[in-house]
Amino acid sequence: MLSKKQIKLDEQETPEEQILFTSLRVSDWTGFLGQKQVKESLHIAIDAAKKRKEAIEHILLYGPPGLGKTTLSHLVAKQMGANIRVTSGPAIERAGDLASILTNLEKGDILFIDEIHRLNKVVEETLYPAMEDYALDIILGKGPSARTLRLELPQFTIIGATTRIGLMSAPLRDRFGVVHRLSFYDPKDLETIIENAAKKLKVSIDKESVRQIAKRARGTPRISLKLLKRARDFAQVRGEGKITSELVKEALAMLEVDSMGLDSSDRRFLKAIIDKHAGGPVGLETIGSTISEDIGTIEEVIEPYLLQIGFVKRTPRGRVATPVAYEHLGKTPPKSSPQQKLI
Repeated sequence: MLSKKQIKLDEQETPEEQILFTSLRVSDWTGFLGQKQVKESLHIAIDAAKKRKEAIEHILLYGPPGLGKTTLSHLVAKQMGANIRVTSGPAIERAGDLASILTNLEKGDILFIDEIHRLNKVVEETLYPAMEDYALDIILGKGPSARTLRLELPQFTIIGATTRIGLMSAPLRDRFGVVHRLSFYDPKDLETIIENAAKKLKVSIDKESVRQIAKRARGTPRISLKLLKRARDFAQVRGEGKITSELVKEALAMLEVDSMGLDSSDRRFLKAIIDKHAGGPVGLETIGSTISEDIGTIEEVIEPYLLQIGFVKRTPRGRVATPVAYEHLGKTPPKSSPQQKLI
């Protein structure tokens, strides 16, 4: 039985950073910036469910990490006036674990499952009747004497979050009535997020510093909070406690984060394509071997932002570095070859 809320921490976060994000997490809709269409759709679904006095439909939120999926789930629960239980796909190892959680839910409760694509197959199949019919089928005994017992469950809502919706099975995806993709944030929204976070942290920061951090945050609130915290530490040790533009530049240079938000891993990825493979096209496995990086890490962590800002192109034959990537790294792009024109 899972008696405590279980939250899957980002593998790259320290416990200290997780506490920071939890403390800086907004507690009302007015403080949650960006994702306008997603918020509007959720408001309609919530208001409709409250008028019918029913539990809101199951919700699936997907997109890159750090965009607010967990925060949105808590806001939905708060507006519905419901209790929320938090767990993660890998934490539910057996069907019995899921049964223990579901049988302890009350009417209208919300179960938030982070990284839902990592659910065990047996657990996932046990979840199907629970989501559709609010019932749990349990097999008692083994062999010829085995029998099925169906437990009725109160109306509840599952909010699933995933960074890799493609790894979810179609039957599981289809059981979610509300599905939304979270997008990267506009720099202006990030600036407001940073200013609000600085007030909560009780640290002084000027407008130029806010702009610099937002510009290098890769469109992700979580990264903007990480950079703000690092700048605060730098200001307290090297400055007088106030975050200035000069201190931000020094802090981010120490962290190897450049003017576009690229870190050392991003630059290694681009340089591998440009310097060792003539700008591409080159296969993902070849790049991974070149920079000694896992393919999954490249696809989930490194590539999304580089694709978003137009530094890399995906082609049927492999990855290709674009002219803006050459320019950013201070290199001269090669003249287009007939082979590249066909891509």
